Amino acid sequence: FFESVKGIDHPIVLHIHTIKGKGLSYAEANHEGWHSGGPFNVEDGSPKGGGWVSDNTVFESLKELLDNNDKAVVLNAGTPMGLGFVPGVREEYVERGQFIDVGIAEENAVAMSSGIAKNGGTPVFGTFAPFFQRTYDQMSHDLCLNDNPATFLVLMPGVYGMNTNTHIALCDIQMFAHIPNLIYLAPTSKEEYQQMFKFATTQKEHPVGIRVPGMLSVTGVPDTTDYSDYNKNKVEKQGSKVAIIAVGPMLQMAIDTEKKLKEETGMEITVINPRFLTGLDEALLNSLKTDHQLVITLEDGELIGGYGQNVASFYGDSTMKVKNVGISKEFHTDFNPVELLAENGMSVEKLTAYIKENVNE
Repeated sequence: FFESVKGIDHPIVLHIHTIKGKGLSYAEANHEGWHSGGPFNVEDGSPKGGGWVSDNTVFESLKELLDNNDKAVVLNAGTPMGLGFVPGVREEYVERGQFIDVGIAEENAVAMSSGIAKNGGTPVFGTFAPFFQRTYDQMSHDLCLNDNPATFLVLMPGVYGMNTNTHIALCDIQMFAHIPNLIYLAPTSKEEYQQMFKFATTQKEHPVGIRVPGMLSVTGVPDTTDYSDYNKNKVEKQGSKVAIIAVGPMLQMAIDTEKKLKEETGMEITVINPRFLTGLDEALLNSLKTDHQLVITLEDGELIGGYGQNVASFYGDSTMKVKNVGISKEFHTDFNPVELLAENGMSVEKLTAYIKENVNE
């Protein structure tokens, strides 16, 4: 085709119909299953490991919503498997008008969600975090300007998501945490996610986004938080001198750092789970001024313009020392999450050493 048109003197459109998985029989037979994946054995397509493995947390929450709310609608943009709506499952909800796949048109999904919410429905749009960057205009002007109560599931953001430079989402906090009216939540566990989802899909005040990382811990203890108490942080461990405020999946590192410091120095520090990324718990931050010297923020996204710098700005006219720790401003690719975090100062050992060097006993 290209040879036949390369010498023409007028515009032309080549519509090339490709076959996904061409040459691999098992891929041609299962286009959706081979949309993406990790290393595999060429002989039979069996996985070698290293691919993304999801539990049913997101799907279970969506299924329960659809089965109990006939005004609920789940929207998707060409990646239904990310929400658990695989073939054999989604057909029932399509027939009921409760599952809509708009194709690779995330902008349309956001605008449609806004309209559904405006008319009394309960829309939930979920897709992988890198694809939400296409929706900024609609998130701001179609949805948040109108303050319509739609829910958005931002799947696999940060370093524990995808790891190639065309499919990373290290700036989701920068994009969404500063849009007026939007509430952006960061669960650290399956239980927190479940309670946040319940809050998001039952309240009718604001649009809500939930930052669903590629790894969620399981505590076994139901979360009973009232998330309508906006910007209220959770103190996981009360101490003094140092406070670590850790976003989402970074909470475990903060807890492990607290334990290591106590073992090595006897120092007991404060660990805080912010949960809300669209505002600060000013009462809590002010209270730290009385018996803390240092506040450290941890986030698994880009440092510049992130959550931590909002905390630093809050303390700007005080004597509180603030250390923001996050990912450097680069197009990172093919990275190991643990190694990338460590390169940017996020490991238990590096945090422990920093605190020892910068806090007066």
